[in-house]
Amino acid sequence: MIGFDHIKELALKTPSKIVLLVMDGLGGLPASESGRTELEMANTPNLDQLAAKSVCGLHDPISPGITPGSGPAHLALFGYDPLLFDIGRGILETLGIDFDLEEKDLAARGNFCTVDEKGLVVDRRAGRIPTEKSTELCQLLSKLNVDGVQLFVNPVKEHRFSVVFRGDGLSPELTESDPQQVGVAPKAISTLSPGAERTARLVNQFVDEAKAALAESYPANMVLLRGFSKHPNLPKMAEVYRLNPAAIATYPMYRGLAKLVGMKTLATGESIEAEFATLCQHYEEHDFFFMHVKRTDSAGEDGNFEAKVSAIEEVDANLPQLMTLAPDVIVVTGDHSTPAMLGAHSWHPVPLLLHSRWCRPDGVSQFSERACMNGSLGRLPAVELMPLAMAYALKLTKFGA
Repeated sequence: MIGFDHIKELALKTPSKIVLLVMDGLGGLPASESGRTELEMANTPNLDQLAAKSVCGLHDPISPGITPGSGPAHLALFGYDPLLFDIGRGILETLGIDFDLEEKDLAARGNFCTVDEKGLVVDRRAGRIPTEKSTELCQLLSKLNVDGVQLFVNPVKEHRFSVVFRGDGLSPELTESDPQQVGVAPKAISTLSPGAERTARLVNQFVDEAKAALAESYPANMVLLRGFSKHPNLPKMAEVYRLNPAAIATYPMYRGLAKLVGMKTLATGESIEAEFATLCQHYEEHDFFFMHVKRTDSAGEDGNFEAKVSAIEEVDANLPQLMTLAPDVIVVTGDHSTPAMLGAHSWHPVPLLLHSRWCRPDGVSQFSERACMNGSLGRLPAVELMPLAMAYALKLTKFGA
């Protein structure tokens, strides 16, 4: 894989435009009744028509067989090797809600969850409580006292929140309390390296006090913490690719991720239609757009096959707005697979299409997992998508004499 040092030397500033449309958790698995995936079941005439004029394939977000989190999967789509740029989700959530982070801050992503009378997790998302309820509970937790640190607890969306510990000498080298499954108790937070003992003690104190404060707040009667992190220093897309990039995303974590790599985050509405309208409104202002659709992933995690099909169909119905703009390069893919049949992220490769006037259409006539297996792009690492998009937009000069 070519590195950023070489990309910087090859990148050209041109007026051509790239749109990266990411349907979160796009990849699926066949339903037992139909034998078809969510993408295969969906009625997608516009995506199929676009695929017929594109090059198609599958990508691995991290590496074959590795199930990715959303943060590293998106970094890979932006061309950042997720094994080199390892970022905790706490920072992404916190930046996404425009919290003013300081260098010494330690951030974590939190879930309100439901535990039973034995202290076992029965719902990791507390029934996806509304954001209004989460806001109320965050105000309650913000009043807790943790020895030697300032505490900031802010709602993100639905059951998710951000917690920031502000103090000297805090370490992100901590395990997570989220067991990632139901029927077991939340994990105690421990250290991953020497010197983090004090931080682990403080965070466990917060969890204990939060449990007591939330005792009467069923279904949100406990918290799960993960993604402990401090503010990283990532190369910005403007300096690496010579782009003026923008992000259109409804969910705070993805806006936070976009900010980390130097994208301008555009205000948009909550619906898929509103996101496409935002693209049209700001199209003349930027030469790279990252568009993120969350509902495909949420439906997959909930095991709701039909809702995921519906979200894909809604994207397809709005695709003509994008096609009318006629960007020089369109990439449509997901960050990872979230099959509704599994109800979780998975290791399965993700379908993708890349459209440009300079591509050689490969005969794929449907945008689906099985169809993309036969595409000319083959199966490639996700980090190779950005150089490909840049090349098809004529934004890379040749390497060597």
